[in-house]
Amino acid sequence: MALNPAQIYDPRYHTFESWACLMCELYGAQNLQIPNAQTDWKTWGNGLNAIDVFSNEATPRTDQYDNWYDWAEAMVAAVNPATQTT
Repeated sequence: MALNPAQIYDPRYHTFESWACLMCELYGAQNLQIPNAQTDWKTWGNGLNAIDVFSNEATPRTDQYDNWYDWAEAMVAAVNPATQTT
């Protein structure tokens, strides 16, 4: 069985900045804004949602969430392949 790579990093144990930097690395060709302490997570998240790999998927919108972590968890659930247990 082939392994499907995760398309969204798990946000557990990360700050928004560290998680978003990982996402910038993963999607480097998309020229996502590298976040800093002043970055608005919703604006950044809208940019992530706009890249082609997510734009045609049923990804959660940032305006549906009060904090970045809950949105990132919803992105993981919506995008990453489900793991199969035996």
